[in-house]
Amino acid sequence: MHFAGSFPATRMRRNRRDAWSRTLSAESRLAPQDLIWPIFLTSGTGQRVPVASMPGVFRVSVDRVAEHVAEAVSLGIPAVALFPYTPMEERDKDGTGALDPENLMCRAARALKKAHPELGLIGDVALDTHTSHGHDGVVRDGHVHNEESVEILSRMAVLQAEAGMDCVAPSDMMDGRIGAIRAALDARGLEHTRIMSYAAKYASGFFAPFRDAVGSLVGPDRAGPSDKKTYQMDPANGDEALREVALDVAEGADMVMVKPGLPYLDVLYRVRKEFGLPTFVYQVSGEYSMIMAAVERGWLDHDRAMMEGLMAFKRAGANGILTYFAVSAARRLKEG
Repeated sequence: MHFAGSFPATRMRRNRRDAWSRTLSAESRLAPQDLIWPIFLTSGTGQRVPVASMPGVFRVSVDRVAEHVAEAVSLGIPAVALFPYTPMEERDKDGTGALDPENLMCRAARALKKAHPELGLIGDVALDTHTSHGHDGVVRDGHVHNEESVEILSRMAVLQAEAGMDCVAPSDMMDGRIGAIRAALDARGLEHTRIMSYAAKYASGFFAPFRDAVGSLVGPDRAGPSDKKTYQMDPANGDEALREVALDVAEGADMVMVKPGLPYLDVLYRVRKEFGLPTFVYQVSGEYSMIMAAVERGWLDHDRAMMEGLMAFKRAGANGILTYFAVSAARRLKEG
């Protein structure tokens, strides 16, 4: 026999008992409108090429990109982020292809705006997909030159905006590039073009499948540049991320991003709490591929792992998530 008061009056399990009360008690929500789908572009026509290191991810040619994103649009995903795959024979040390108005990014922007005018287009602004050495800027005397790189990136941003990108996303981590890009856009009457800054981008080991997807694994061992540590952030540093974000906000960034995602939830939380402006997170290729590899081996349940990871970003404060799971997650959310 148990007497009154022998159990606690508060039982945390009560609100977990049924689906309806779990729904009403949920502190964070995830919807298709929170997702941004990264898209890889490739040259040629009729192309839909699998990325070997990213199961379920493809490079698509410009003539197929509108068709490729149609389901995402129908599911309510508000924006896609575009990245080009440039064959090595089309690259040079200064990444001059980035300034070609007929490059993959510009042609894809025009095609997508024509087919899906309400879809938000986010253009990657960095030189690593155009340079023969794989760096995000130009190399002079063995070092990535900040000011010359920023000047090229500013021209690149203008070119993309004129082609139809709604938002440019500098992922290069050069100092001062947000202010320079904002000034360049405004000088061309492109004051409505938004800037989503990769404000806290770390020199991470989780980027390798992405570099495979865009062809920036250069060198004899396909390892890519070994010294992006000179411009991307040290994984040991959290306070420094707040300084980076503060600088980019002061220079005119409309939105900021933390990249990678899951290993940097603490940084995401601090950035959102400190600044309160639209804050995004990139669930990067390595995070995606780890989950998919475990799923293929039967070690993880695809939907549970996918949704739990995405909810973690919302819980930490992200307004939106760049994720290769975007379409799969949106389907799951629509199913209820």
